[in-house]
Amino acid sequence: MLQKDCFAIVGARNASAAGMNLAQRIAEEVGQAGYVITSGMARGIDGVVHKAALATGTIAVLAGGVDVIYPQQHRDLYAQLCEMGLVVSEMPLGTQPQARHFPRRNRIISGLSLGTLVTEATYKSGSLITARQALEQGREVFAIPGSPLDPRAKGPNELIRQGAVLTESASDILQALNNMRQRRISDTQLNLFEEAPVKETEGPEMDKIRHKIHDLLSHAPIDIDELIRQTDFDVSDVLAALLELELAGNVIRTSGNRVALA
Repeated sequence: MLQKDCFAIVGARNASAAGMNLAQRIAEEVGQAGYVITSGMARGIDGVVHKAALATGTIAVLAGGVDVIYPQQHRDLYAQLCEMGLVVSEMPLGTQPQARHFPRRNRIISGLSLGTLVTEATYKSGSLITARQALEQGREVFAIPGSPLDPRAKGPNELIRQGAVLTESASDILQALNNMRQRRISDTQLNLFEEAPVKETEGPEMDKIRHKIHDLLSHAPIDIDELIRQTDFDVSDVLAALLELELAGNVIRTSGNRVALA
């Protein structure tokens, strides 16, 4: 199961009925498209998506030992996951889950997955920690928008403002994942040919490239591929300039391979 492409779905423990219904439907459809659903076996969204994906493949990442069932209300789900899915943990057997273990668990959930969907989450929820870790790991982040009157929608709405993929159905996710697969195939095809010698641009020429890229950027995120198309510079020079601008704190990266002024 770990050899297959995975997709993470996380959200609030006290999720709304509508939120759980939508998460269940998305988990079923993404699973039927061939992706393994990963989550954390918590109450609410996690439990719903695991159950929805049992038939197609699902992985539960635990904060405690792999033999420790938490929460206890998911005892039956745990048994089903052991039989039909997969249960993993980096903690020693018998370890009881503690608060400090959950962020470590979350980074495994996002790390296993090509992307992470946040359904409902407050500002200080573990789901937003998972989203941040997904970004740090270079994964795509998806979020379901909600009413500004619902505290559980504040997290996803903020992620969307920061560049997460606005998600209303499984098709939004599958389209983005398909685009990612095509980019990976293109990269693989490029590696079949002899690599051209690397041309290093230095000094005043690199300063010119850096200034040009800075002028093209704004506080609205832009796809790096689109930025490259808007310049006459080599791809390697654009990426090098972006890295220097990022290290200097002038540029930030957002989900979806996009960049913006800090």
